[in-house]
Amino acid sequence: MNRNRLSPDMQTGLNKQMTQEALAAQIYLSYAAWASGEGYNGIANFLFRHANEERNHMMKFLEYILERGGKVTIEAIPQPPGNPGSVQKCFEQVFQQEVDNTTAIYKLVKQSFDEGDWATWHFMQWFVKEQTEEETLALNLLDKIKVAGGEKATDEALYNLNRDLETEPDEASLAETKSADNP
Repeated sequence: MNRNRLSPDMQTGLNKQMTQEALAAQIYLSYAAWASGEGYNGIANFLFRHANEERNHMMKFLEYILERGGKVTIEAIPQPPGNPGSVQKCFEQVFQQEVDNTTAIYKLVKQSFDEGDWATWHFMQWFVKEQTEEETLALNLLDKIKVAGGEKATDEALYNLNRDLETEPDEASLAETKSADNP
């Protein structure tokens, strides 16, 4: 008896996304190690926490594939890009990585819709919201870097940013939670 409730294409796509989430974790881990080596321990702490979050996303995909009777395929994770070289470039690359991840998530959402795979479509809605949050968080960080001076940020501005990111919440406040009373 075939227990797999995923189409072959959906199973492939979900496995690919699982690997993409693992790569995202490696990118955050790599940038965290770079930041720590540069003395930005607050930034490193923030990035280490996000590496763990991406690993959790990877596990969500793995568990979902198994729950739907599919076959999990563990593939090699590509090497993350080299060290960013600056705090500004670090968060620009983080933002781009999140945009790329959002694009991949949207592709799976569309595929699940087109296939009428409503269980997968429903599962993917959590990731749609999560990616909105991740992109918002990355944009907020880029705004902070810009205010600090961007590539020309002073040591004092980077010190303050580093200190703030050590305790920065891991979630961004989204527009859907806003109202006239709570802007």
